[in-house]
Amino acid sequence: MYDYHMHSRVSFDAKDSGLAMALAAKERGLREICFTDHIDYTPEMDMVFDTAVYNGEYDCLDVPGLLIRRGMEFGLTPDNADQLKIDLNRRHFDFVLGSVHLVDGVDVYLEPYWADKSYDEAIRRYLETTLEAVRAHEGYDVLGHLTFISKCSGNPRKELLRYADHKSIMDEILRQLVKGEKGMELNTSGIDRCGGPLPTLDIFRRFHELGGRIVTVGSDAHDTSRVGQYTHEMTAELKKIFGYVCTFEDRKPLFHR
Repeated sequence: MYDYHMHSRVSFDAKDSGLAMALAAKERGLREICFTDHIDYTPEMDMVFDTAVYNGEYDCLDVPGLLIRRGMEFGLTPDNADQLKIDLNRRHFDFVLGSVHLVDGVDVYLEPYWADKSYDEAIRRYLETTLEAVRAHEGYDVLGHLTFISKCSGNPRKELLRYADHKSIMDEILRQLVKGEKGMELNTSGIDRCGGPLPTLDIFRRFHELGGRIVTVGSDAHDTSRVGQYTHEMTAELKKIFGYVCTFEDRKPLFHR
């Protein structure tokens, strides 16, 4: 019923209007959505939305029967916590998704990240960087697609990362989320691309065991064709573990049983 990870043409890598995305959400039976457009600072270029464009796209957007929240997806790195504080002052946000896309200044989605590393080294460094980033940041609400690296186009295997194979560092990441009262996103975009959600349900079970409370579901849609994709099914799976899923208003979680 909820899709809390969506990109319209406000993001550098998406093309459809906010209205088109919202209408697609209503057509697919969603009750609530959140736009989470990119703010990512890279050595080559800043993939950052224009605040005036964001406001113009969403502030007057209204689709009867659909609750529309305004958020952002901020690219977390171990050394950009001060930048997030600056970007939080751009406008009012209901929700801030923190995601790790860069490792040592290189985009893990692309082939150059993988070119000088073994597969195991690439995965290990990504998880280490994720741990460093969540330790450094306080200003986000939910960690987006913890195992994002599984679906990256440059990944030669596109294998899902399982808890059992990375217990030690996964526990450190999850405990940091619990300690900081942060949530974790189930991102459905991995289902088609690498065979399962990002992260997988075993990682959510461990998050729950460690005291994690806040969970959201998002399609990571960058066009209307993917809006709400698998979100109904994955919401049902999370409810089996937690008894609810979350949405956000004014940066505060709402628990939907």
